[in-house]
Amino acid sequence: MNEILTTINDILWSMPLVILVLGAGLYFSIRMAFPQFRYLKEMIRNMGKGEETAKGLSPFRAFIFTAARTVGVGNIAGMATAIFFGGPGAVFWFWILALIGSAVALIEAVLSQTYRQVIHGEYRGGPAYYMEHGMKNKTLGKAMACVFAVLTILCFVLLSPTTQSYNITQGISTAFHLPVVAVGVVFTAFLGFVILGGLKRIGSAAQRISPIMALLYILMAIVIIVMNITKLPEIFALIFKSAFGTEQVFSAIVGSAISWGIKRGVFANEVGVGSSAVTAAVGEVSHPVKQGLSNALSVFIGTFFVCTTSAIMMLMTGCYNVSDGAGGLLYEGLPGVAYGNDFVSSAIDTVIPGLGAPFVAVAILCFASVALLAYYLYGESSLYYLFPKSKILPWVLKISFLVTVFLGCLLSADAVWTMGDIGHGVMAWVNIISLLILGSQAVRIFKDYDRQRKNGVEDPIFDPDALGLTEVSETWKK
Repeated sequence: MNEILTTINDILWSMPLVILVLGAGLYFSIRMAFPQFRYLKEMIRNMGKGEETAKGLSPFRAFIFTAARTVGVGNIAGMATAIFFGGPGAVFWFWILALIGSAVALIEAVLSQTYRQVIHGEYRGGPAYYMEHGMKNKTLGKAMACVFAVLTILCFVLLSPTTQSYNITQGISTAFHLPVVAVGVVFTAFLGFVILGGLKRIGSAAQRISPIMALLYILMAIVIIVMNITKLPEIFALIFKSAFGTEQVFSAIVGSAISWGIKRGVFANEVGVGSSAVTAAVGEVSHPVKQGLSNALSVFIGTFFVCTTSAIMMLMTGCYNVSDGAGGLLYEGLPGVAYGNDFVSSAIDTVIPGLGAPFVAVAILCFASVALLAYYLYGESSLYYLFPKSKILPWVLKISFLVTVFLGCLLSADAVWTMGDIGHGVMAWVNIISLLILGSQAVRIFKDYDRQRKNGVEDPIFDPDALGLTEVSETWKK
């Protein structure tokens, strides 16, 4: 079974998808004159504006929810995986994806806001909604929307949750010597309590859990880096040389560095997958671009604050292994240690012995909990798209999701990562193609925001009629 999953994964994540994701990011960056750099200050400023309503979340809470999702397992265990299979050079390509791909995150969020719907009194949106309502060819749009909605449910309800719950339970069980099954039961019960409370409880949980843990994690990383600060120049040199094959030890795996850097970047930051567009729809803003800028900022936060610090900790302390792709190792800094959380906890132990495992376990618990809440929201929004009036199916979804979370505690590491990658890969193919079809609309909406800001408007307002957009969400029509 693992061999079949691996083969499917390799086909999905071949170089064409890497080129498609990076190409789309560069294309939109050029068309919008690189807003991810020009509006960096604006991204931060917009977070403090706007109020929460009965239908949606405040800009700050929506940002916390989106950013908290990107600060998940992919940024800790995922970075260890990227380095194991792609070497230190994978970190460089992770950076490239964030810098260029943040424009894709912006486009997704703009379209999601533009075509969101109000279902059961709350905002719902995402790729399925903008595919159906935004495309001129309604037959194609409806077909792509239905395919994407089904894929979202399969990926985020039946596949990807296993990655998060596996890392949570394994970390807590190892660090505190608790039975895996007991940890799985307690955690699943907690998750069930939160998702039963609806959008508001999910958003509140994300706001309470993630920011404090993210700050503690970054502070811990800074301590490790400061204690090894003399090694920083050589680590950056190693990353750059490995990325382009000039580092002799890792020269044979340049292709792996690129593909694994992009693959783990997509998993961690959801660039191109379209899932973060679902959380973007719930933000209560006066212009879709405001939420788009927040989504772009969340990519930067996840990549440059958590992913990068995780990677540098491992590389500085030598706490990592690198596969040669044939069953051997090109570099072995941790003999007998499997890739994943142990790379990071071992790095912490080099400075504060004994703290690594419990600290990383708690960090994973916090980050992955929020990621799972987002996963549920992704699946629920897609279910509502397919069956907006159903009363029974949402309960079936809740039960299926919680069962998947629990079963993830019992699977192998290779299986959970591969299943998660397959789900993300299929969704990325469908979503990126739809963005290339719909991108001109999003660019036009962005230029409207850009024009208002250049004319001195402090708080731009979205008027779809002025842009000739007639089929946008009723929430934007006066």
